[in-house]
Amino acid sequence: MPGPFIKKLLKNKGACFGMILIAGSLLLALFAFFIAPDHSPNANRMIPEIGSKKPGFTMDLLKIRRDKEWVRTGFWQRLINGAEDGWQYVPVTAVAVKGDSMVYQQFVDEGITERKSIALSRIDAASPVIRVHYLFGTDKFGRDLLSRLIIGVRVSLGVGLIAVLISLTVGILLGALAGYFRGWADELIMWLINVTWSIPTLLLVFAITLMLGKGFWQVFVAVGLTMWVNVARLVRGQVLAVRELEYIQAAKALGYSDARIIFRHVLPNILGPVMVIAASNFASAIVIEAGLSFLGVGVQPPQPSWGLMIKENYNFIITHNPMLALAPGIAIMLLVLAFNLLGNGLRDALSVRNKN
Repeated sequence: MPGPFIKKLLKNKGACFGMILIAGSLLLALFAFFIAPDHSPNANRMIPEIGSKKPGFTMDLLKIRRDKEWVRTGFWQRLINGAEDGWQYVPVTAVAVKGDSMVYQQFVDEGITERKSIALSRIDAASPVIRVHYLFGTDKFGRDLLSRLIIGVRVSLGVGLIAVLISLTVGILLGALAGYFRGWADELIMWLINVTWSIPTLLLVFAITLMLGKGFWQVFVAVGLTMWVNVARLVRGQVLAVRELEYIQAAKALGYSDARIIFRHVLPNILGPVMVIAASNFASAIVIEAGLSFLGVGVQPPQPSWGLMIKENYNFIITHNPMLALAPGIAIMLLVLAFNLLGNGLRDALSVRNKN
């Protein structure tokens, strides 16, 4: 019953903490380009002069109009892909207006500046210089790390969602067929499960990724096609137990078709364990995607992915700015922890042995 189930779930502090983290991540993913300081597509605003700066770094940026024509971005386009920058941002330490030109000292490196000038017509008249605070610092290309972390949530949640949907679809279908019909169908599906189970997950993902190609959507499909085995084994075991119950025998006696019995009478009564393994698969998919991106066969640059961010910056762990690699690692850890806690909460709430 929904009421008692939700009450049990909400009493679990770990599950509540996980749901809060997941809800926050969903909001970040949905409004990422409105929340992130860098709202350009993929948060890919590169300023090489301020690359690899530590958290809390502050810099004045001069806004110079780009040569190409700038088109205003609508709400929905910005929500999905971000807004194209109409300005070029140049780090400066000092500016002064002289006649119809602006003279500025361009920041090159610590203690090094270069004197330049530019026509006032190419400067933003309303706010020619803006002060930007990089709370998490910048990566080696001078991109805002916080913005890329926020937008990277989309990749992790997206790969988890698509992978879980694929794994549930394939796993539930094959598991239900094997458990309900048994016989040669069960033997064939169990053989396929055992063969897939024997192949290391990462190796199987590599093979599927190489077959489908590198890219954003390909990694979603590749991860999903490697995670159906757990679902199929669980569903098969549950269906084997349910098919012998009296109400299933009564449905057969009434002449209901096998498809109706499976989808309307068997599967709705085994959704509890499936929900638990779905939460676990969501966490596993996030880790697998991060690993693929770290190895270079997952999400490709400049798309922000937490695994790719670790790959680009892991050498900074033992140098002056470890936050570049630690921040995406901590983000992965928190999101995976949230889904594991939710899975544990679902397991406890659905357990008939749990009297509390």
